[in-house]
Amino acid sequence: MQEGRILKALSGFYYVDTGTELLTCRARGKFRKDGISPLVGDRVEVRELGNGEGFLEKILPRRNAFTRPAVANIDQLVVIASGAIPKTDSFLIDRVAAIAVLKECDVIVLLNKCDLDQADTLYEIYHAAGFPTLRVSAETGEGLEELKGMLAGKLSAFTGNSGVGKSSILNALDQRFQIQVGEVSDALGRGRHTTRHVELFRLDFGAEIMDTPGFSSFESEELNLELKHHLPETFPEFLPYLGECRFVGCSHTKEKGCAVLDALKKGEIQKSRHASYLRLYEELKPLKDWQENKK
Repeated sequence: MQEGRILKALSGFYYVDTGTELLTCRARGKFRKDGISPLVGDRVEVRELGNGEGFLEKILPRRNAFTRPAVANIDQLVVIASGAIPKTDSFLIDRVAAIAVLKECDVIVLLNKCDLDQADTLYEIYHAAGFPTLRVSAETGEGLEELKGMLAGKLSAFTGNSGVGKSSILNALDQRFQIQVGEVSDALGRGRHTTRHVELFRLDFGAEIMDTPGFSSFESEELNLELKHHLPETFPEFLPYLGECRFVGCSHTKEKGCAVLDALKKGEIQKSRHASYLRLYEELKPLKDWQENKK
């Protein structure tokens, strides 16, 4: 038996790097029976069958797991945004950031196309919220060396709205990727999705990176009861004020004596961030505890 990591999953086959070779593996039937799916990023035990093939026997304990995109053991989520076309809606960033924080995954906000637009508003919002926020340009190379330092030694997942430059940044980091780059439609103000599946890449400066489909893949499966119960904690800038409200069980939406709302009024919390919190709160509000175990 050997240990390895799943680098790619396609059509029922799992491509496992054991450190000495890349094995093409099928998974044991017990995973399907138990309702468990091996994910890209999983540490696994495999049985080698010869001729570069193997059998996936066991999934080792995970740090975290996402449903869509289907990935595991992420150290940090790199959310790529832009102030240029296509301009990123901050709510999309806040939504995936909340999901990532809930799963104990660090968040980096990467503002691409800064040669076209410095994205000052987005920078101010996420720098103030406490997220590492970096301006980069895949076109000119600005900020890429600093980005490499933030990625080295960690497994990072890249995501962002379509056309914002995920593939361009990966290509700029390492030309071996040669990932197809989508063209942004001037008419629609958005790009075509070019990432069809999740794949883990190893870069020569010591980073591991997953390229994933865009924001639309973070679907309702992740908007669950766990997020509902812990939503305030997924906004890092709220943390100093939680527990300081006048009433126990404060929802931080409209209550008198709410420390979070007081901080908002003082400008210590960004308005757009609290607006996103309210929007997520309303999305999650209909979920009931009895639905927790509903499949």
